[in-house]
Amino acid sequence: MELRVLEYALVLSQEKNFSKAAEKLHIAQPSLSQQIKKLEQEVGIQLFERRPGEIELTYAGKRFIDQAAKILDQVEQLKKEMMDVANLKKGQLIIGSLPITGSYLLPLSLPLFQKQYPGIEVKLIEETTSNLEAITAKGQTDISLLSLPIQHPGVEGIPFLEEEILLVVPPSHPLANQKQVNLADFHQESFILLKKGQGFRQITEQLCMQFGFQPNVIFESMNIETIQSLVSTGMGISFVPKMVSRSNRLQEAAPVYLHLGNPPPTRTLVIGYKKDRYLSKAALAFIDVMKEVAKQFN
Repeated sequence: MELRVLEYALVLSQEKNFSKAAEKLHIAQPSLSQQIKKLEQEVGIQLFERRPGEIELTYAGKRFIDQAAKILDQVEQLKKEMMDVANLKKGQLIIGSLPITGSYLLPLSLPLFQKQYPGIEVKLIEETTSNLEAITAKGQTDISLLSLPIQHPGVEGIPFLEEEILLVVPPSHPLANQKQVNLADFHQESFILLKKGQGFRQITEQLCMQFGFQPNVIFESMNIETIQSLVSTGMGISFVPKMVSRSNRLQEAAPVYLHLGNPPPTRTLVIGYKKDRYLSKAALAFIDVMKEVAKQFN
């Protein structure tokens, strides 16, 4: 049984379609079909249930794919260890990121990393918090930018930045001229928050509950810039991490950012990785870069 055939089966299980899987693998569809058929003959059991336009894993197929993914991950880790011997002259680093967090940190960290290690190819995967934790736990990323708390038991994290959470209000708000406010005073306000599935949404909902109320959410968005624009119009109020506020303070019609108490509420950003997984020198080098970049936000 060849490793490439395990990869064929794994991609096919993900795409659930021979044509899409063959395209992703850069091989002809008949060749892929033949390889999968030979694999099933070799293991002596059907792994895929063929249906018009789609395929599904059989029970045996699910067990096979689980083990195949582990084997391929171990082989990949072995390759990374061997690449480290070459002193980071070549290799690949797969980074997972939350879209909002990544949009502010990666433009600062990636150029620095690639300047220091030009031979390392960087691949970026952006996902929501829950999806990103899941693929990190499967080893589909080497490291991922996440925030605490991490829900998935298969993911560990290295903290690199503790960041203040600010309340965002329109310039016309009666309390907009206050330097510091009590969140409890805003319990009757209309809130505009990120959609569920984003880690920051969960953090802000818990923050409201700590002050004794459930936020009245009148609008949701996947884009924190959209949220700030809506706040500016007077539609409602919201929360942002401090790093997000920096890029908007000098803009016309910018919302107002208020501090919440002393000490203020914070979120902790971490570099997440699969539990017990070997961290390559490339991954450790990127973590060092992220720690340096984080100093700019302290």
